Amino acid sequence: MRVIVVGAGQVGHTVVKSLAETHDCTVIDVDRARLDALSHAYDVRVTHGSGTRRETLLRAGVADAELVLACTSRDEVNLVTAMLARRLSSARTAVRATGTDYLAAWHAGDLDVDLLVSTAHETAQAVARVLEVPGARHVDFFADGKVAVIGVHVPGTDPPPFAGRPLGEADLPEASRVVAVVRDGAVVGSPATESVRPGDLVVVMASPAGARAWSRMVSGAGPVRDVALFGAGRAGTAIARVLLDKGIGVRLIEHDAARAQAAAAALDRARVYHASGLDPEFLRRERIGAAGAAVLAGGDDSRNLHAAVLAKVHGVGMTLTVLDDPAAAEVFEAAGVDVTIDPGDETAEKMARFTFDRRTRQLAMLEDDRFEVLDITVRPDSRFAHRPVDTLPGAGVGALVRDGEVVFPEGGDPLLPGDRVIVLTEPEHVLALERDL
Repeated sequence: MRVIVVGAGQVGHTVVKSLAETHDCTVIDVDRARLDALSHAYDVRVTHGSGTRRETLLRAGVADAELVLACTSRDEVNLVTAMLARRLSSARTAVRATGTDYLAAWHAGDLDVDLLVSTAHETAQAVARVLEVPGARHVDFFADGKVAVIGVHVPGTDPPPFAGRPLGEADLPEASRVVAVVRDGAVVGSPATESVRPGDLVVVMASPAGARAWSRMVSGAGPVRDVALFGAGRAGTAIARVLLDKGIGVRLIEHDAARAQAAAAALDRARVYHASGLDPEFLRRERIGAAGAAVLAGGDDSRNLHAAVLAKVHGVGMTLTVLDDPAAAEVFEAAGVDVTIDPGDETAEKMARFTFDRRTRQLAMLEDDRFEVLDITVRPDSRFAHRPVDTLPGAGVGALVRDGEVVFPEGGDPLLPGDRVIVLTEPEHVLALERDL
């Protein structure tokens, strides 16, 4: 597919990383240094200029493009780019919006773009998913919420009962299937025969109840019901709204007086404090340590790291940080922060979905985009129809949706035409997988 990516920043870079190996990509940006970095790292063409200019899009080959992804950090630039691309080509268009202001207009059909992805909204949804299954480092829901895809890291201290033995011999939660054990970035052995070690990532597909059972087995924790949320900016406000709508109590802490006042006016169900998350006396007085989790969304990684460590010191069992710089993830993890969320990854994941076969209903990326989870329907003439699920090469089948019901198959169970297969694979196998199924 011929794809034009407008914007070579954090989101654009993640999109290109996902697509460059399998698609013909051209990247547009006003920053030559960003373009040079991308062209050196990936096999892509680059065009210097603004996506809002007709001549720039034409030089980039928009007339022959099949998809235009507008993902700069400026919402209006992205919308103008997409609308101009509509006039110059028959390409589908996907637009990144940093906040949530344009979502209602897009859902109402008032914006002529095929897809609008709100970074703030996708980040908020990612936070909510992790809080529902707090023992997992990664959580996604497929098949209208009927299938949870979770990534569970095996701790070195107080390991779960399945550690140190083949998973085929372990007493694992019902309505679940292990699809991979990942060690040092690579899938190792068969999940049924591989002995799990501390530091491994176990990728599981399960019913929501099964995912919560895995969470309790790994961490002893159930879904979080109250949160201390630090930061009332664009991301923090979106997170608060999503959590409140899910019935999760929110205490929102914001050090800027104007932001705190605006959040209090907009979020009548939240308790909003004009205070610093770095003030130990405030944390003690308001018993912040009693919260089920602390979510750090202040937009400043150094302040977030400080606040996360303080929250742990004061008794919060789980800390989750929304990253400003994705490169800071290793620092947060080394400091004991339980989960980091990269807003760029969450946005790019939704935008990259548009490059897949229309039978692929959903996409998720795991482990720094080294693995992908697809929800893809089996064609009647697929060469794997009626063959066992474990014969699908380069892929781990975790769940099937058959006649509206979810099945967590055994390895010998057959794939049937019309089945929706929820499968883990590596990016280099995606095109072959779509072709084979």
